[in-house]
Amino acid sequence: MDGLVSNASLIIGVGGGGVSAHAIVLTGLAGLAAGSFSMAAGEYISVTSQNELVQAEVALERDMHARYPVAERDELAQTLARYGLDPELAARAAVEISAHPRTALRLHTREELGVDAEALPSAWTAAGASLVSFAAGAVLPLLPYLLGARTLTVSLILFVVALFAGGAIVAQLTGRPRYLGGGRQLLLGVVAAAVTFGIGHLIGTSTG
Repeated sequence: MDGLVSNASLIIGVGGGGVSAHAIVLTGLAGLAAGSFSMAAGEYISVTSQNELVQAEVALERDMHARYPVAERDELAQTLARYGLDPELAARAAVEISAHPRTALRLHTREELGVDAEALPSAWTAAGASLVSFAAGAVLPLLPYLLGARTLTVSLILFVVALFAGGAIVAQLTGRPRYLGGGRQLLLGVVAAAVTFGIGHLIGTSTG
């Protein structure tokens, strides 16, 4: 949806200025490339920074385990007791778990930080997924021009259909009515496209 809405709005905005089909293709391809790599870079930096933060917190937790093993073991016992274990059983379980430092550290970080330090997401995978998904959406409104179209009509139709279909699919996956999800996505996308078309038309008219 990011690629679809942003590049379709860009193409429609430029088209509203009355430029040639060649200029629209150039603009659309530039928007596709710039947006895809921007999304990929942003996602890579975001995931990498998040992973580095988690690793720093895990290192701090590891240091606490080394310096205060008894306190950390008691804290683990209290955590297990909160899950419903008998306090005596929780204390014995904490002793058993603490005998395996790696397991104890993993359990502590999951409970205290809400993450599994051994199952962090891959920054490269996230970046690649963002790049491909953005490009897939961004190429849709550009396809008619690449296939020889010379007006915005076909791109607009494809844009509207893709907006509603995308919103409906997401709604179905989340158990909501498809017409509501599709309608919401359609409304937001059309507003974005209408604003950029209006800006392009005004600027194209004034400069023309």
